[in-house]
Amino acid sequence: MTAAAYADPEVGKPAPGFSAVDSNGESVKLSDYRGKTVVLEWTNDGCPYVKKHYSSNNMQTLQKEAAAKGAVWLTIISSAPGAQGYLTGDEANKLTETRGAASAAVVLAPEGGLGHLYDARTTPHMFIVNAEGTLVYMGGIDDAATTDVADIKTAKNYVRTALDDLAAGAPIETAVTRPYGCSVKYKTAS
Repeated sequence: MTAAAYADPEVGKPAPGFSAVDSNGESVKLSDYRGKTVVLEWTNDGCPYVKKHYSSNNMQTLQKEAAAKGAVWLTIISSAPGAQGYLTGDEANKLTETRGAASAAVVLAPEGGLGHLYDARTTPHMFIVNAEGTLVYMGGIDDAATTDVADIKTAKNYVRTALDDLAAGAPIETAVTRPYGCSVKYKTAS
């Protein structure tokens, strides 16, 4: 299936369902988390924008805050074999451990279907699905589209704000933002 065969996801509509395999070889289905908020984070450890958020402990802190609110955080790797960011399950587990990441699972999606389903364009590219299965946020982690760690302190963190809004039962203040970062390293058509 080509990227053109996928419908773009829309905030306020049901989040695209998926079934994938995580870094431990276990099946992960979005439907398994019905009744919980789910955060989807597209990542590539070679991307300087991703490095900004992990080297500063910003992403790990956000993951832990989300878990404390009862959310499930899924980190997704859509880099194709041989491309920057591609990891095997063992490599992903080691990376998770060394950077102190706190996601519930690392989903390996090197064929690109899951990324195209969500129209994930960058790393990081963030999505939030509410307990009813509705996509309620998609876009950048924050409004500081740089690789400078110092910018995190003054950035508006859209993901944190959206999770806070959800926890308070309030409407999401900013539901769609521009994602920024490195392009997702999808498998190219042969």
